[in-house]
Amino acid sequence: MRAVVVLSLVFSFAFQGKGQAKEDLSPIIFIYDASGSMWGQLQGKSKMEIAVEVLSSSVNALPDAQKIGLVAYGHRNKSDCKDVEFLVEASQGTKGAITTALQTIKPLGMTPLAYSATQVIEQLRTSKTKATIILLTDGIESCDGDICRVVAEAKEEGIDFRMHIIGFGLKADETEQLKCAANAGEGQYYDASDAGALGTVLSEATSETVDKPKGNVSVYAVKNGVPIDALVTAYDQVAKREPISVRTYRDTAFFYLPPSKYNLEAKPLEGSDVNMITVSGVQSFDEKIIHQDLGFDGGKVRLTTTNNGANWDCLVKVLDQSGKVAATFRTYDAPKEAEVNPGIYKVTIQAMRIEGVNTYAEIDSVQIGGAAVTPLAYEFDSGTAFIDAQVNGGSIDAVVTVSEVKSGKNVAGGRTYDRGKEFLLNPGTYSVKIAPVGVHKDKSAQTITIEVKKGESTSKTLNF
Repeated sequence: MRAVVVLSLVFSFAFQGKGQAKEDLSPIIFIYDASGSMWGQLQGKSKMEIAVEVLSSSVNALPDAQKIGLVAYGHRNKSDCKDVEFLVEASQGTKGAITTALQTIKPLGMTPLAYSATQVIEQLRTSKTKATIILLTDGIESCDGDICRVVAEAKEEGIDFRMHIIGFGLKADETEQLKCAANAGEGQYYDASDAGALGTVLSEATSETVDKPKGNVSVYAVKNGVPIDALVTAYDQVAKREPISVRTYRDTAFFYLPPSKYNLEAKPLEGSDVNMITVSGVQSFDEKIIHQDLGFDGGKVRLTTTNNGANWDCLVKVLDQSGKVAATFRTYDAPKEAEVNPGIYKVTIQAMRIEGVNTYAEIDSVQIGGAAVTPLAYEFDSGTAFIDAQVNGGSIDAVVTVSEVKSGKNVAGGRTYDRGKEFLLNPGTYSVKIAPVGVHKDKSAQTITIEVKKGESTSKTLNF
């Protein structure tokens, strides 16, 4: 199931400046994992140390007007599934109070995700306050709770909150219930594998508060059927607003675009070799959600090269519009495919073994679409010419030079080595010079003209 996510990478805190009254901003309440597993090591530090440092830094970066609360679980009793404590009340929370409280927490107990969420939601129910809840956990539920059900039921009841969940060092198969809960809470599930990633996702989570409009445009990035992480930036083509961005995290991502027409630019973030893609003319509305799939699927070109109707070995290059080589391959006497980014290309083909003035070809303006195969074919023509030099009825060694008459271009050459020499040539008229070497090098060279026809063989013997 695709988790619904609400995320903008544009950290628009300008409206939350120091002069703004606290009552204008809904609280952010952090639920902090203080279970025993937080003593686990990452990058030479315990996860507890990393989390305290990064969370403290993220809290200090929040606007001065932001109300902040802190709830911890698992820090007082080793086996208590109800060990949840409100360390800093959001109504009076300050940055200093949060950072001080974080320093006092020592991981010890269980991971009651559902119960801790229930306690925070109950406080919102009682106070009739809306809030952003950010849950940081390094483990899955250990107390038989169902956090997804807890969050979904609270939303059905009408309690106003947005819930983001950060999985710190979790495995892929441990995230399903957390993604479900973030989805139900109209928030985002984030993976954080180290300190850097934790800082990044905390910045993003704290910027996507319950005070922001719900997403009205969803995007999903995929390559060859597999979702990928991509940064999607929307450019307003009408009102020319500042660009608005969202990160997909290998899932469906929602962001709010004020009603207008946008161009979307999507850039892969996973070391992929595919290029940025652009989708034009995306219209957003306040009253409905618009979805846009972003396909990074490579397109394939399938090339069949033949000579006189038979499959032929050729060296092939696929060049993008800037002239950069996107793919290169040899056909080796069989049709071959190459995958490239969707776009318009030039394909160059160099026939192997054939000699003449028509051994190279270019096919321009080849449109290659994503997740599609574009078939191409090119046919070369050739005939054979056998050249032999003899003295007294016996073959001798000689140097042979072949030039195309019309262009005057030297196209082939070789030695007969006392047995004659065969050339595979494009159809045409050729000037052939034969110069004896070795014991017969004193004999004068001879030049003849030959006609090579498609699919036919011609043979010439010169007597010296």
